[in-house]
Amino acid sequence: MRALVWHGTHDVRVDNVPDPKLLNPRDAIVRVTSTAICGSDLHLYDNYIPTLQKGDILGHEFMGEVVETGPEVKNLRVGDRVAIPFTISCGSCFFCTSDLWSLCDNGNPNAEMAETMWGFSTAGMFGYSHLTGGYAGGQAEYVRVPYADVGPIKIPDGLPDDKVLFLTDIFPTGFMAAENCNIQPGDTIAVWGCG
Repeated sequence: MRALVWHGTHDVRVDNVPDPKLLNPRDAIVRVTSTAICGSDLHLYDNYIPTLQKGDILGHEFMGEVVETGPEVKNLRVGDRVAIPFTISCGSCFFCTSDLWSLCDNGNPNAEMAETMWGFSTAGMFGYSHLTGGYAGGQAEYVRVPYADVGPIKIPDGLPDDKVLFLTDIFPTGFMAAENCNIQPGDTIAVWGCG
């Protein structure tokens, strides 16, 4: 398959790479139909996020069609259209059951590395360095989705990709900020961001 691959600072290329495979019975494989480039992808492009390795596949905003599921996946079927949130969360740890998905205890196999670097661990993230698990990203033709019953959002037929792609990162990031600020009708607010 083709994928956007990091080769070094300011050096990304579309390369031919092996297709992803199911590694866990809770995985799914998704054929990517739409993807976006996030402002925070520039941090990777500029090499500001340590632990990127030559050959890493970038991208954490994507959606597509399920083409394969592991035997323990219960909520998805081949042919389902899904938007994939950028965090990889198990759905059953303390943080997941508290709706703090980005802090999942089990989604990041390199959590100790992230904790040493940042002072706290994070969930795994698609295409965002080995600090967040080293998972291949969505700027590719296919992606392996761990814990496939937890994150993917089924998209009804009739909704075009460009109307729902923002559910992967852009919309939930802004929505959570608004929730955390307890914005009320009639409030005057200012919004600025760095990503």
